[in-house]
Amino acid sequence: MLPLESVPNFSEGRDVATIDAIGAALGTHARLLDVHADADHNRSVFTLVGTEAELSDALVAGIEVAVERIDLQTHKGAHPRIGAADVVPIVPLRAGDLERARVAANAVGERIGVELGLPVFIYAPPERGPAFYRRGGTTVLQRRVDDGELKPDYGPSRLHETAGGVILGARRPLIAFNVNLRGDVSVAREIAAVVREKGGGFPGVRALGLDLPRAGLVQVSMNVEDWEAVALHEIVARIDAEAAARGAEVVGSELVGLMPAGAAAAAAGAVLRIDGFDSSHVLELRLL
Repeated sequence: MLPLESVPNFSEGRDVATIDAIGAALGTHARLLDVHADADHNRSVFTLVGTEAELSDALVAGIEVAVERIDLQTHKGAHPRIGAADVVPIVPLRAGDLERARVAANAVGERIGVELGLPVFIYAPPERGPAFYRRGGTTVLQRRVDDGELKPDYGPSRLHETAGGVILGARRPLIAFNVNLRGDVSVAREIAAVVREKGGGFPGVRALGLDLPRAGLVQVSMNVEDWEAVALHEIVARIDAEAAARGAEVVGSELVGLMPAGAAAAAAGAVLRIDGFDSSHVLELRLL
């Protein structure tokens, strides 16, 4: 049986000691594959794999460290968030395991609510993705709970004073992908509106325009939720054209965490102009 993947996002991207402590807690119980920390976002994304039991123990341990060390009352960063452990996806590595991932997510959510005393909101993309809960931040989320619009699926009805709540659920693999620009943040926001699915752009693309003051750049920050429907190089080409039309310049792109090999193969095939090139033509993947 294949392992499951989890890609928890924690609201700390600057304090190395805290990032290392969370990574150590996660890695004690499951296999930690990658850590991506961003100071401007003030956020770190961890990628780990394991059995349901291993992921459950790892996530509870990592979130416990985050509760101890992260204070949302003093947190500042470009990325929206409602929790010290903001979003915790459980991801099947095989399409047929999505229901298995959902069961695992609910089991983890129950443990977080009972053992850590945090409210847990089970998200269901695309209608109720993380952005549905993040809008307005913790103050607005608590008001929505108090008004009866929302109810935590697990844990108390009050957000934790310093650690907020947790958005948790199962989803298919996606690619967290950012394109950095030299220009004004208003341009990044305009381009994000053009490329996101909601604005008539690429299918399965969620996008935000963000300011990166530490880097001296602005960013189109994206989740590509259906990488088989749109290739990354097509998104970059569109952003490049939109930026040029607005007097801005693409200076680079950034992968957050890991990506499916099929997406990399598709981009490589397009750049090399190899007709019909896909992951089946990659030696190591064929061997696996």
